[in-house]
Amino acid sequence: MPLAQARALIDAHGFATLTDDRLRVSHLPLVLERDEGDELGTLYGHFARANPHGHELDGRRVLAVFHGPHGYVSPRWYAAGPAVPTWHYAVVHARGSVECLDDAATLASMDALVARYEPELLNDATLMSVAYRRRLLAGVVGFRIRLDDLRGTAKLGQHRSREDRAGVLAGLGASDDPLARQLGRYARGYLAQVVGMDDEAPPR
Repeated sequence: MPLAQARALIDAHGFATLTDDRLRVSHLPLVLERDEGDELGTLYGHFARANPHGHELDGRRVLAVFHGPHGYVSPRWYAAGPAVPTWHYAVVHARGSVECLDDAATLASMDALVARYEPELLNDATLMSVAYRRRLLAGVVGFRIRLDDLRGTAKLGQHRSREDRAGVLAGLGASDDPLARQLGRYARGYLAQVVGMDDEAPPR
């Protein structure tokens, strides 16, 4: 997966699984700042202070896994057999070292997270005044991950024939499952932008 698509997946699916070299795991939203660090960027997030994981990671290497759309693919959607069921997906693995943040940087990173999903809240003093946000700092541990490895994988049937790809996209688009339809939209865009496969049947 090209770097641009890996970054876009993180932006769209920012809820990550974070693990360290001792296989301790936390689940939390992360924000990618593309212009910080080297060319890969820097991830920002925060733990609840009650989570012991957040007190043990300063200076440690971690892996953050971002899951994009995924879903079941029926062999009945292919133009011809033999064929077996499979699973299509897109995922990004981001690796780097953790640095804990001071209060000012933690507050800025929390604001950046809110700005990503509901920016108008930052101007709503009745719900989230600056004073209230500062009081929240006592309950969190802010951190950043300076990335040194960022790799995405997309398994979307790009190796199959045009007829098979079109059948899969049609099957996903006709599904009653909204996650399957989401996968179909993602696959259509990815195949067109990255693989150059822009001749698939239109979505249903």
